[in-house]
Amino acid sequence: VAKDLGLQLPELSDHGVRILNKGRTQYFALHGNTGHLVTAERIDREQLCRLVEKCVLRCELIVEGEM
Repeated sequence: VAKDLGLQLPELSDHGVRILNKGRTQYFALHGNTGHLVTAERIDREQLCRLVEKCVLRCELIVEGEM
């Protein structure tokens, strides 16, 4: 994420970069040392999408301040 935004790691927190998930469960997080988008916990596809063939989890990346 840091690389894609053209930011250095310290700038992620300076710009208030955070992950916004729809729903109650936080499935994704930003790794503080690398700036990588990672899974925050185990994702159980059968539980989330048992009735659909294509399973998609969406999240938004919020960046505060100027880029």
